[in-house]
Amino acid sequence: MEIEAPSTDITELPHDDKRRPYMCTVCDKRFKWKSGLIYHKRHQHTEGMLYSCTQCGKCFISLLYLKRHMARHSSKYKCTECGKCFPDNHSLTTHMQIHSDKKPFRCRVCGKRFRTRGEVVVHSRVHSGEKPYKCHECDKVFSRSGNLQDHVRVHTGDKPYKCSVCNKSFSESGSLRMHKNCVHSNRRPYLCRYCGKQFKCSNVLKSHVRTHTGAKPHSCRHCSERFTQSGQLKTHLLRSHNEGTWFTCHICEKKFSRSNHLKTHLLRHKGVKSGD
Repeated sequence: MEIEAPSTDITELPHDDKRRPYMCTVCDKRFKWKSGLIYHKRHQHTEGMLYSCTQCGKCFISLLYLKRHMARHSSKYKCTECGKCFPDNHSLTTHMQIHSDKKPFRCRVCGKRFRTRGEVVVHSRVHSGEKPYKCHECDKVFSRSGNLQDHVRVHTGDKPYKCSVCNKSFSESGSLRMHKNCVHSNRRPYLCRYCGKQFKCSNVLKSHVRTHTGAKPHSCRHCSERFTQSGQLKTHLLRSHNEGTWFTCHICEKKFSRSNHLKTHLLRHKGVKSGD
């Protein structure tokens, strides 16, 4: 007999795989029966995940899943570029493509090339407008499952990814990896092809490369302005089109477009007070 579940527990999404018509909106895994999807979501994506990995901070609902995950950290299939481990050589080989300059997969619509087939699938939603991942709290929709997972923590305040070195917690696994690479590591695996300068983080390298190319990939949806950095676009949207949220100082009511700028500003107030 098929298990029934509340509508908020499961979202059915149409796709081309008729053999497995039920897809998890969190991790994209697909199932033949609805009951299989319900069981998966209850055991994989329920709140209150108790077991935390001491290496990367990732959390799991059972000790068994944690042990399986921990085995990856001691795996012989380890990426020499970023240190990430994988259960087998095929997974490692697929992962290594993200560190390669080769982009064998091409978008049929715009011709843009990508390192993996999965990147093409996600990119194609730019053209189709498809946003299959829906937040059950506020109905906001996303084109990527990872974006939905990160967004949900806005409602829960959850920060499940803890740094094993300094115990700082993060709401996103990518933020934890970046923190470890930029703060606790001296490795600089990302090399600028133009000047040879090395960087700890890939996103810092991408930002640096634009100083050579002059590329401005971030465009305003309201006007013809384009920007090198996403933060510049965010500031422009706030100042020119009143779109977004200002970060306001509770002491002097000065407004900032970025939260880190507000934090720096608040430190100055503390300095003034300590000086008095």
